[in-house]
Amino acid sequence: MARAYGANASLLAAFEPSYGAHPSGSTDYWKLPFVSTSLGSEQGLIANDLIGLGRDPSAPIRDVMKVEGDMVVPIDLRNFGLWLKALLGAPTSVGDVDHQHTFGSGQPVLPSLALETGLPDIPAYFESSGVMVNSVQIKFARSGAADATLGLIAQGEVKQLGSVDATPQALSITRFNQFQGSIKKNGQALGNVVAAQLTYSNNLARIETIRSDGKIEGADPTVASLTGSLEVRFADTELIDAATNNTPLELTFSYVIDATKSLTFVAHEVYLPKPKLSISGPGGIQATFNWQAAKNTAAGRMFTVILHNDVASY
Repeated sequence: MARAYGANASLLAAFEPSYGAHPSGSTDYWKLPFVSTSLGSEQGLIANDLIGLGRDPSAPIRDVMKVEGDMVVPIDLRNFGLWLKALLGAPTSVGDVDHQHTFGSGQPVLPSLALETGLPDIPAYFESSGVMVNSVQIKFARSGAADATLGLIAQGEVKQLGSVDATPQALSITRFNQFQGSIKKNGQALGNVVAAQLTYSNNLARIETIRSDGKIEGADPTVASLTGSLEVRFADTELIDAATNNTPLELTFSYVIDATKSLTFVAHEVYLPKPKLSISGPGGIQATFNWQAAKNTAAGRMFTVILHNDVASY
């Protein structure tokens, strides 16, 4: 009997013509790399409250269906643009040979995806429909691979014996690494940063209407949020002063391979809290700033992501 292994798993994705609607053709699907996934359907049980039938309980009642989970994906030069489109909406793209795609926060309507997780060893293929990207979390460190954790909310899931697309499209993988990362404050390199993190969330509201299939009606974006942290070695009072005076900063997080291959995240208006400085021994002193971002009037948005690659459009 065959057993499923993650090494043989596959992930296909396509943008839906409308929420929960199956993509029109198999040629719409892309094969995407991923590190791990917990996206799947679950249906809980509710204890039966009937009495008068003896001390032993009656059969439990099935609860509504939930399809959600996290997916860890590599931050790469080409495929990551598809996730950015699902998170922030379609980009503005320019360029004839070298292409620049600019994604911005605040779009009122976001696209949904059909995602198929394939286990060919069984075989079993689980296709989730109405998949919305609720959030992304990215951590910056000195070394290692650059990954992103996506929070996903879907409408439904169907198990099939065969893949929805036997010959999906595929983009070549050029992965960003942490050593290619940099952090800037107001356009200037920010030194003494030990670790950093940013989290963008659409704060999707599940529309839980009464339906015979137990699915949600949709997942609508509400007020977005952009938060993060900076862990720095205490070498000057520059950030402390900004926090004390409630002075907004622009933070830029980048991965750069060369002049035509880069990924840049810009938080246009960041506010820092004043942290407590603790001295726990003779070693270096560090401070952690858990920042929050807001909409910047001049930029017209809170968050911008710029992907520079050789893909014509998303």
